[in-house]
Amino acid sequence: METLKVSSKSKPTSIAGALANIIRKENSVEMNAVGAGALNQGIKGIAIARGFLAPSGVDLVCIPSFQDIKIENENKTAIKLIIKKV
Repeated sequence: METLKVSSKSKPTSIAGALANIIRKENSVEMNAVGAGALNQGIKGIAIARGFLAPSGVDLVCIPSFQDIKIENENKTAIKLIIKKV
């Protein structure tokens, strides 16, 4: 499964385009976000991607969970979102 990493500076339309392209090729994608700003941008990207995919009859489901990751030798807790095609 491909993993997208989003930050608070990620553009929601760019996230949406990447998500839509991956979902068209595969049935699911994983997104990691650390912090409220990154999660906000990621959720906006999912909503936009849903709009991109809806005309072709594709809907999305999002499954949230926590994941411990290492950034610059520091342990952080990320929100992991698994986005699946329905």
